[in-house]
Amino acid sequence: MSEMLLWARTKLNVDRRLLLIYCIVYFLWGLGMNWFGTEMQIAKFTYWWQVISCYILYMVPISLLLRNLPFHTQYAYGLIAMGLLEFGGYYFNTSYAFPDNVIERVFGIRNFALGMALFFALYFPLGNMLVKKIYEAVFPDIRKENN
Repeated sequence: MSEMLLWARTKLNVDRRLLLIYCIVYFLWGLGMNWFGTEMQIAKFTYWWQVISCYILYMVPISLLLRNLPFHTQYAYGLIAMGLLEFGGYYFNTSYAFPDNVIERVFGIRNFALGMALFFALYFPLGNMLVKKIYEAVFPDIRKENN
């Protein structure tokens, strides 16, 4: 267990500027997706501030742990993380799925949360790629090994 914690601590010990970019990108992404889900009547958070708890406090640390792993590995671990998040969100009613939404119509009501987890697991590899590009563009003098 101490080995795992040491590994995690080294992965989470990043440049504060990189962490700030993660938080900004994921916060805006979360607000945008919550808005889109509400407008399209797919799903939404019960409270807007859940964007902070889910996207910044949950997804940013997971993204940091997964960054620099191959795309498929990030996606596979992301499926576990998002499966737990989706399950918890609907179980505790902190997320709301609109009845008869487009995902339910296409894939069936019993596949809604699975479909959401499969989609949102892409956030980890895509988010890591996006943040890396922004970080390298904004701070070109940073050595590549810090990212």
